[in-house]
Amino acid sequence: MAALYADGGIVLLILAGIGVEAAVLAVLFRRTGRGVPPGLLLPNLAAGACLIGAAGAALRGAWWGWVGALLLAGGVLHAVDLKGRWRSRR
Repeated sequence: MAALYADGGIVLLILAGIGVEAAVLAVLFRRTGRGVPPGLLLPNLAAGACLIGAAGAALRGAWWGWVGALLLAGGVLHAVDLKGRWRSRR
């Protein structure tokens, strides 16, 4: 188990979990009409995936530019998420 953390492999498991979560929530919304619409949910999950990806890249010793790019993408997706939520509250 320690090796999973040491080499950053845990990040792949977390990213897979995020993908499964997105799929399950999208299917539930389409079948029941309850929950968060996928269009509002995906930017939030993608922002989180970018942050997790940046952590994984840093753990694996990736070039700082890749880590920065993932953090920037996470910030942009977070802004998209906030914009969508702001509009949906009117």
